[in-house]
Amino acid sequence: MSTRSLAAQFAELQAERERSWPKEQLEKNAAQRRVLVERFDPARRPGAGDQLAPFTLVDADGRAVSSETLLAHGPAVLVFFRFGGCPACNIALPYYNETLEPVLSAAGIPLLAVSAQVPVDKGPTERHGLRFPTFSDPDYALGRTLGLTFLPEDQPAVQPGQPWIGATLGTQSYEITEPAVVILESDHTIRYIDASPDWLVRTEAETVLAQLPEVAATVS
Repeated sequence: MSTRSLAAQFAELQAERERSWPKEQLEKNAAQRRVLVERFDPARRPGAGDQLAPFTLVDADGRAVSSETLLAHGPAVLVFFRFGGCPACNIALPYYNETLEPVLSAAGIPLLAVSAQVPVDKGPTERHGLRFPTFSDPDYALGRTLGLTFLPEDQPAVQPGQPWIGATLGTQSYEITEPAVVILESDHTIRYIDASPDWLVRTEAETVLAQLPEVAATVS
């Protein structure tokens, strides 16, 4: 693949922030990511081989779509992202658009982007020309089932009149969904799950494709 790795692109983002951000802002950002890594417990989430209950997502036009429909021709690859305005997500989503979408599309495997944001923020699709659909996860239901949601430590509760992440997400919670890639079989069994508590560490495309022998022949 000719596209630069996510790790390289995130390193550039961090370098630019170190050049342009005030020291206090940098330290706060680093502290938030460090706390999430320290609190991370992979035992609290399901793993490969576990089967999920059916679920419903909402598409960019506000229509409810059942998991049975989404997984009708399984497997499907779900990319969880934080929200439409997240800078790191606006690196990751176009990266997956270039590295995963063409290969998966040729193999007939759906690639779906999912966040808790309601309604679906069409910004990433419009900015980057994404060729895969973006869905909302109502009430964090799927994210919670997968153990992907977290509360920022400096925002423990909703206080009336305060600015909060729920205003960005359109939810009534500070909760955010961790970046993750999940491969689901048509019977809702998890084939693969990789989540990162640090939003500047995400699954590389070749790692995802290695879990999909169905497309191995199409990868050069």
